[in-house]
Amino acid sequence: MTGGPAVPGTPPTPAVGDDDPLCVLSLVVAGERELLAMRRDVQVACRRLGMSEAETVRLATVVGEVGRDLLGARGLTGRLVLVAGERPQITAVFGWYDEHRPNSGALQAAHRLLHTCRWEKDPFPRVILGQQLPETAQPVRELAAGVREELVGLGSVSMGEELRSQNHDLLAALQQARAHQEELQRLNQELEETNQGVMALYAELSSELETTNSGVVALYAELEEKTRELSLLNEAKTRFWANVSHELRSPVNAVIGLTRLLLAPDADPLTDEQRQQIQMIAASGSTMLALVEELLDVAKAESGRLEPELVPTDLRMLLHQLRGTLRGTTRPGVALVIPDDDHPRPLVTDEVMLTRILRNVLSNSLKFTEHGEVALSVDYADRVGRPWCTFTVSDTGIGIPAEEQARVFEEFYQVRGPHQKARSGTGLGLPYARRLTELLGGRMTLDSTPGEGTRVAIEIPVGSRPAGPSPAEGAEGRADGEGGAGGDGAGEAPQRLDRLVIVDDDPVFLTTVRPVLARLAREVTEVGDSAEAVATIRLRRPDAVLLDLSMPPPDGYQLLARLAQDPELSQLPVIVLTANDRSDLDRSRLAHAQAVLGKTHLSAARLADVLSPVLGGRHASGRGPADR
Repeated sequence: MTGGPAVPGTPPTPAVGDDDPLCVLSLVVAGERELLAMRRDVQVACRRLGMSEAETVRLATVVGEVGRDLLGARGLTGRLVLVAGERPQITAVFGWYDEHRPNSGALQAAHRLLHTCRWEKDPFPRVILGQQLPETAQPVRELAAGVREELVGLGSVSMGEELRSQNHDLLAALQQARAHQEELQRLNQELEETNQGVMALYAELSSELETTNSGVVALYAELEEKTRELSLLNEAKTRFWANVSHELRSPVNAVIGLTRLLLAPDADPLTDEQRQQIQMIAASGSTMLALVEELLDVAKAESGRLEPELVPTDLRMLLHQLRGTLRGTTRPGVALVIPDDDHPRPLVTDEVMLTRILRNVLSNSLKFTEHGEVALSVDYADRVGRPWCTFTVSDTGIGIPAEEQARVFEEFYQVRGPHQKARSGTGLGLPYARRLTELLGGRMTLDSTPGEGTRVAIEIPVGSRPAGPSPAEGAEGRADGEGGAGGDGAGEAPQRLDRLVIVDDDPVFLTTVRPVLARLAREVTEVGDSAEAVATIRLRRPDAVLLDLSMPPPDGYQLLARLAQDPELSQLPVIVLTANDRSDLDRSRLAHAQAVLGKTHLSAARLADVLSPVLGGRHASGRGPADR
């Protein structure tokens, strides 16, 4: 497809702008296959030119969407050119010579996502889509030659119906993410302006009170009212974070679960490009889920609802998981050094919080280190008879100016400068990590020298575990799922239950969890209508029941109470599943549940763990709970 001959009778696509562009790709776009090949070549060219993944995806997605809208135009051609100038660009140009008009919606989206988007009618119709290149001293002609060499020999591509859906979904996701970011910035700006206004009013009232006692009560009442309004505004912001996080969690979980099904070994075969695209969707979904969970934790911490769970933690396994998770984000030429911990005994801390603290700090160092290394060290010490652990993350990155070091712990603040280009982020990583460190009773300090690197020290107590929770509380899994086994748990649990009933009205979740349940039980019955749940359970006599809390009446709480009151079903093990946050649950109504598990990262091994009494009984006697 690359570098094909010009079409007879097709108007040549002229140079873009005033500079002399260098063409690296020219082809006739006769159908979906050619358009798919051009989209693929755009991605290859962008990566060759060192563009960020976000800008690469934007340009490739817009090219695919606009090109698809133009299919059928007479003499449609596509070209990919480099444009010299003060800031060079890579530009995709579609040209044709009939009355076909591009879709206005696609052009509006392209305006928001790209540096250049133009539709010209004279001397012939054409659409120009451009993205700026990273700064480089290499001449544009050499860059073009390198890209052209990269594209030579690329074979044909497969195409499927899923590609159109992926392009639409990705374009919508990019627009939605940008809209959310702009809305969040607007709300923060309004909060800052309100705060400044209240502080100005407080200063004015204080000055008046020093000079006169007249109207003291009225002025004080007015000040209290303004302070209350500010508090309500801050609570509204926290509720906004929490609501957005809750609403995003279920669809993001669905995206991740469906990609796992597509990538499973027993799924329909995929082409290499389809597999790569699905893996990219899965990675992006996991990143979005982590961000959603962090936003939710920030909201809970601000409202005082985030509390650590101190449990014995295998630090060696924790560091091993961090090493595997972060290795893929390391830049070429940067070494990630995470030691194997040889501490003789487990640390007592909140494993999920500690994992997120280290992951955020290490990810931040990897983002701004272009050469050298990012290293983690672990030290132990006793302070006033109590064991402490110090985690130190050192990098050889760009460093942080002294006047900015205090502000990096402010939420949504990012140090401005050229280093921020092509590095996405929300400004929540370090503030979030520091807040979690303080919740664990520790502290986080930062020391940095511009041009030499940054050193972040996390000091936390790792002493004895306090009085443990009740058995019902101890069986709860974290709603975010990090407390359980990740992945789909392939090969983690044998088929040892005879019958299992799951009551859930979410068809997407049922689709994603179906392979997990197939590894846990020989026969699985799905109940989508909660009104039929009790009758189905009485008919099927399962070994265990999985029950979703959030359903139309009767909801999970009501079904759990009915099962507890039924003499025939009261001894049946019930596992509650929920996508809601743990702090939102009514624990007084969950006493009959054997365990409460989050839907995120639900696995056969996690279910087998909480059902171990049932599995053990079946192994010993060959009888399930319903038989006793």
